[in-house]
Amino acid sequence: MNAPQRTQASEPLERRSRRFPDILAPILHRQIDRFDRGIAQGSLELLLPNGRARLLGGRADGPVAVVELRSWRAMLRLALEGSSGWYESWEAGEWASPDPVQLFALFSRNRAGLARPARATGPWRVAKRVWHWARRNHRGGSRRNIEFHYDLGNDFYRPWLDAGMTYSSALFADPGQSLEDAQTAKLQAMLDRTATASGDTILEIGCGWGSFAELALGQGRQIHGITLSTEQKAWAEARTAGQDGARFALTDYRDVTGTYDAVVSIEMAEAVGRRYWPAYLAAIARALKPGGRAALQVITFDDALFEGYANNVDFIQRYIFPGGLLIRTSEFQRLAAANRLEWRDQVNFGLDYAETLRLWREKFDAAAAAGLLPAQFDARFVALWRYYLKYCEGGFRGGGIDVVQATLVKEG
Repeated sequence: MNAPQRTQASEPLERRSRRFPDILAPILHRQIDRFDRGIAQGSLELLLPNGRARLLGGRADGPVAVVELRSWRAMLRLALEGSSGWYESWEAGEWASPDPVQLFALFSRNRAGLARPARATGPWRVAKRVWHWARRNHRGGSRRNIEFHYDLGNDFYRPWLDAGMTYSSALFADPGQSLEDAQTAKLQAMLDRTATASGDTILEIGCGWGSFAELALGQGRQIHGITLSTEQKAWAEARTAGQDGARFALTDYRDVTGTYDAVVSIEMAEAVGRRYWPAYLAAIARALKPGGRAALQVITFDDALFEGYANNVDFIQRYIFPGGLLIRTSEFQRLAAANRLEWRDQVNFGLDYAETLRLWREKFDAAAAAGLLPAQFDARFVALWRYYLKYCEGGFRGGGIDVVQATLVKEG
């Protein structure tokens, strides 16, 4: 008697679930066609699961990327869940690239054409928005979100940041400059923007591990640094111990009292969230004396595409920095003006951030290989952070995101 033929209905559920994306291959081919049309600069060589290759783009110079698509499931995740789904498919081994930085730079360079096909859709988008809303930056939420990122521990960050523990973009005078010197140049540029003199008081909103405070104290300023990270506060206090004029506190920016000669805030605004931008800028205005200056360094998103970005939840918001949102420069300028803060002397230096991230990643990889990262961070977590550093570097190289220094002057 012949054995009965196996039908699809009798296949194990796990096997049928693996085949599901293959059934959708014709639809996913059309998705690839949309990507092809969206790439105006640069090219993507895509090696398909069936062994064939496709060249997408190639119409003008730009980033050149290669992706081995090992499973159609990767395209399905991208279509449904956007950049966080693309990360999940990478973690699952469903795609690989010899240089993901170039892929992310390609996405960033062609952000206008690729915005829609690379964002979450349908119920996945709604679910992500609900999750993001639950992580909004009210007072309790801000502390929780800061702890999620910065309180991974000083022993985690120390092996791969510069010796000054500065976790923001450096400012390079030339390509051969060391990371330490470029970070010092950035901090000095921020201090110069305050136009303060010895003895003046500066409020630093988001003091990090105290690198700006140490530099400013060394030049005679008095510093009041605020943070919501217990790890950062402890480090900042230890590095400035014994120096007159240093004070650090676990304080929400909304609770600051008193008046200062100047305010400095370096890449802290990204942790505020759009709903709280007015409160953040109002806090700066309240803290400044008439004629006082605030020096800001912020990471910005393409103004023209901002609404689409703000109405989705991307990989970084989902996995790295819950509650975060990059800055829309034009909106920030309007809110500053509403608080009688004049926006001056804007400088953009996104490629410097790309170089900063490259150097961080080199040190991160070396620290991981040498076993210098804390033992509680497993291989999966290390891979996540390596992906994050590449993702951000590509974003800056492609121009979809930028970093800005600006001076806000309070009307007298």
